[in-house]
Amino acid sequence: MPPGSRERFRFPKASRLTRTAEFALVKKEGKAWTGRHVSLGILHRAGERAARLGIITTRRIGQAVIRNRVRRRLREIFRLNQHRLVAGIWIVTIARVSAADATFHQLERDWLRLAGRASILAPASHDQVDNKL
Repeated sequence: MPPGSRERFRFPKASRLTRTAEFALVKKEGKAWTGRHVSLGILHRAGERAARLGIITTRRIGQAVIRNRVRRRLREIFRLNQHRLVAGIWIVTIARVSAADATFHQLERDWLRLAGRASILAPASHDQVDNKL
């Protein structure tokens, strides 16, 4: 496949929430939506160029292997859908116990449904609408 023919989605360190203060700010000043497998905390930040993601997986979910699998799936969901999100938001995704047994598609459906309820999905452009017809 030629280098320029495939659109590339990245998830660099700059797109991650890593500090405790950032998670606390989202919890204190943001809004939360709860689904079957995940909860989303959303904080709109003026001046930010891209969306940033933080993931919380507690020990209640299971052993380290299971927690890491859930984290990898949630990171991939964000990575594949970050172009659809409005700019300047911080998202904290908290995995619930049921996320351990959920498939990738169940997690993605739940995450996107909550993102839609939180109104953080950017409206589709005319090109995207035409391609669906």
